[in-house]
This record gives sequence, structure tokens and C-alpha cells, in this order.
Amino acid sequence: MSIQTLSLLSAAAAGGQPPAWLQFLPLVLMGIVMWFLFLRPQMAQQKAQKAKLEGIKKNDMVITGGGLLAKVVKADDDYLELEIAPNTRVRAVRATISDVVVPGTGKPAND
Repeated sequence: MSIQTLSLLSAAAAGGQPPAWLQFLPLVLMGIVMWFLFLRPQMAQQKAQKAKLEGIKKNDMVITGGGLLAKVVKADDDYLELEIAPNTRVRAVRATISDVVVPGTGKPAND
């Protein structure tokens, strides 16, 4: 080791200051924690919602973004034809469907 290297090491040790990269370590750790607590679960939820919307087929019961419960009569790539009452059909954009209702999972209204 040269004399300059030894003098730099002794000056750094004498100052007692931590390296500069340690100042950014808490920010990096907070970013990693936010990724695992917020962003990653949200991306998984969006992926599941997209798969659910792509799997809609005829005779499925769906809930629209406006809260209407309807039966799918016809399913295209971008649009769904929904029956919201007997002989009352409307067209809806597939992306506006908020949920697919699985038959038999609901609790009866009178119980």
C-alpha cells in the first residue's frame, strides 16, 4: 500500500462518517417494502380480474360497473349482450364488468 492510500484511509477513519451509499439505504429498503406490501398484490389482483373478464361466457351471471346483475346472452371480444330483465337486453363493454357471480355462493335473502 502506498502512503497516499494509508493517509486516505486514516483520514476517513478519523472523520467517522459512514459511506455515502448508506444514506440511500433506508430509501431503497422502503421501496422494497412498498413493492411487496402494495404493488405486487395489486398487480396480482389486476391479473386475476383480467383473467376473470376474459373467461366470461354465455349464461354467466355478471355484475356491471353500475351495480346491475345480469345474465350474459352473447359474448364477443369487446362487448357483451346482457339480459337485465325478461326480454330486456343491453350491450355492455366487457371492461365495465366488475365481477362474475358464481351460482350457489350467495346467501338467500330471507335467511
